[in-house]
Amino acid sequence: MTEDSELDLPRGVALAWGVSADPQRGPKREMSVEKIVDAAVELADADGLGAVSMAAVAARLGYTPMSLYRYVSAKDDLIVLMQESATGLPPAAVREIDGWKERLGELFRAQIEIYLRHPWMLDIPISGSPATPNSSAWVDMTLEALEETPLDAEERLAVTLMVTGHAHWYGAVLAGYSTVGRTTGMTPAQITAREAALYDGLISPDEFPALRRAVDAGVFLSDSDPFVFGFERILDGIAAYIDALAAGGARSAGAAWAVLEDADVAADKKYREAQKTVREAEKALRDAQKHQRQALRDARDRLARHPGA
Repeated sequence: MTEDSELDLPRGVALAWGVSADPQRGPKREMSVEKIVDAAVELADADGLGAVSMAAVAARLGYTPMSLYRYVSAKDDLIVLMQESATGLPPAAVREIDGWKERLGELFRAQIEIYLRHPWMLDIPISGSPATPNSSAWVDMTLEALEETPLDAEERLAVTLMVTGHAHWYGAVLAGYSTVGRTTGMTPAQITAREAALYDGLISPDEFPALRRAVDAGVFLSDSDPFVFGFERILDGIAAYIDALAAGGARSAGAAWAVLEDADVAADKKYREAQKTVREAEKALRDAQKHQRQALRDARDRLARHPGA
């Protein structure tokens, strides 16, 4: 962070950057922001983000909750610091890897490993970009991996956000399956077999024909990883775009979707009521289609029992 910066930083972000001084007084000199954060991370690693409270952290350290507030003034600030600590720095060895695709692949895998070590990070609400040193270091290294490509600054940031977002989603899936394994004692193979059996028993060819064909093809028992496949195909698409730019092709216009611009519209009461009406109509349509499929099955059963009728 630049020395001449006079930003009005939230205390948690300021503490992460080291520009908010520790209090002059405290219960003991052994207390520090770092020890508070370490204790909070240990609690979250063991029992999830919900187990973290100022009282629980204080009890773990042997102090009163009020003692902690002299160092970290709010739980939200503590969560920012926990996220920063758990994120850590990106692996320096990435810079030794040749090729932007290979670098991004390694950064992708490294981010997923963070979520597997600290699955509670996936429960932190997203309220904006985490403008902290370690998080910034990950962005910086990803952007650096793309510097020798013809992508411009906006496109490099877009690719960086894609890597981060895909890692977050894949990390959520893997962490969820890991939790199921711990709580049920099931192995990954057993979890996969159970899910495949559920789909096999529930998905009918009349109601979900394409999904039924996928079930019959054995997709839910496959050893292939659909998330890695998707990530690699995205990288292939970016590579094709880079090749086109290098050959003198036109740059993408990058037209923005109107999602954010429509946020105020989505919050409007009349709009929400209209959306509710649409959902109810869609439900009625699904019910009608379900009855239609059932009638078709019944007719087929009658014809099978009485072919000459």
